[in-house]
Amino acid sequence: MQRYFLDEPYRPQERYVLEGEAYHHMARVMRMAAKDHVYLAFNDQIAIVAEITEMTEKEVFLIEVAKESVQKELPCNITIASGYPKGDKLDWIVQKGTELGAHAFVGFPAAASVVKWDAKKRKKRQERLAKIAQEAAEQSHRQVVPQVTLMETEKEFYASLTSYDVLLIAYEESAKQGEAANLVKILQSVMPGTRILAVFGPEGGLSAKEVAYFEEQGGILCGLGPRILRTETAPLYLLSAASFQLELQASQEK
Repeated sequence: MQRYFLDEPYRPQERYVLEGEAYHHMARVMRMAAKDHVYLAFNDQIAIVAEITEMTEKEVFLIEVAKESVQKELPCNITIASGYPKGDKLDWIVQKGTELGAHAFVGFPAAASVVKWDAKKRKKRQERLAKIAQEAAEQSHRQVVPQVTLMETEKEFYASLTSYDVLLIAYEESAKQGEAANLVKILQSVMPGTRILAVFGPEGGLSAKEVAYFEEQGGILCGLGPRILRTETAPLYLLSAASFQLELQASQEK
């Protein structure tokens, strides 16, 4: 069943009306008709099953059939912050990270980042990544679409750190030294709704100066297993570990 995201909170209505891109996809791409069912996902993490009752030349009308009962979002809001990597690696991180439950994505120019985008290129890239996140959220039946933010300067990124409750720094030197406890401790102790920012360096990793600054801001250095992971692999490792601890393991303990 297809899923469509609405940028508004849920409220019961006699009928829902969709137009624009959603209408085009239903009518022209999927060739839907009356009696077909879809998911409508609202921006407050409520989703419903809706039935098409009528389609006109510009609008599709639907009625609510049932609410989606299964929770699809991680209990904690994990934002993935990536120092700008080369090529299309950020596309991969956003697509797969969305499938694995990331709440949001932030890109920033780290010391080792080679990529340099002016305002026009950054805006265009952000729009592309937002589209990738939406498509991945639809495919994986998420209840929200992760927000993607690309920052102009590292200073701008630093200013955003106070918006989070927990600051995790994936640091390869910690992995080399065998650090294996910090991520586990955090995931075992966080409460639902905790805002976690997980920071990853680009190719070449984070510099000692960057790591020192994060530590000054309360950042917790963590290794991600005994192997050194690529910049596009490390966020997926962390999200998978979070899903295991916060969803699979937690369900077994109930």
